[in-house]
Order: sequence, then C-alpha cells, then structure tokens
Amino acid sequence: MPASRRLIRFARQNRRDTGLAETLLWNELRGKQLGPRFRRQDPQGPYIADFTCRRHKLVIEVDDWSHTDPARDRDRDDWFLSRGWFMLRIDDTEILEALDETIDLIIQALEDPQSIVNPLNRPEDW
Repeated sequence: MPASRRLIRFARQNRRDTGLAETLLWNELRGKQLGPRFRRQDPQGPYIADFTCRRHKLVIEVDDWSHTDPARDRDRDDWFLSRGWFMLRIDDTEILEALDETIDLIIQALEDPQSIVNPLNRPEDW
C-alpha cells in the first residue's frame, strides 16, 4: 500500500526535525556504513518508521519523549510484525550514552535477529 501524500509530507518534516539521538544514529547508518542501505523516516502503510532496512526487513524505532502511548506503540509494532518486519526499539538515552553498543545491537539484529532478547524493550507484564 503506497503512503499517502500527507504521510510523505509528515515524514519529510520529521527528517528536518529530528532529535539528537536520531541524528547521531543516522550519522552511523547512512551511506551503507553498516553494509545494507537504511532509510530514515520511512513511510510504511499507515506509519512512519524512524529507520528501516528494507533488505533485512528491520525497523528501528527510537523511543523518546514522543512515545507516551504504549498502546499505540504496541499497535504499530503489531502492524509491522504481522508483515514480516523485525522491530527493534531503542531508548534515545541508550543512543546518547552508549552509541557504540547501540550500533553493535543493530549489527546483531541484521545478522541474527532471533538472538536479541526483548527487542521491543517491553516490560514483562505487557
């Protein structure tokens, strides 16, 4: 399903208004530095994913102050998961405090996604 014009405009706006953690992460992902190509603020169906690697069907969501509705995040995760994407949620403070470890986690997700414990960073009681 192609993205709507409204969603594409919103994605473009998001690319201009990224936070520090997303900017730092994008600087590491852009230009095939990790091998495969990543996209930033990528419209997919009714959602915009922070980062995607379409070749590996990997979505990386950076959780920051804007992620205040856990039910909405679950719905979004479920939508991607039901379409065969692997979801990796990373808290923005992890990127800011441990960028190298974050990159290592993304490389692990590209190579062996099943080895990642709790990729959605969900509490046990969800």
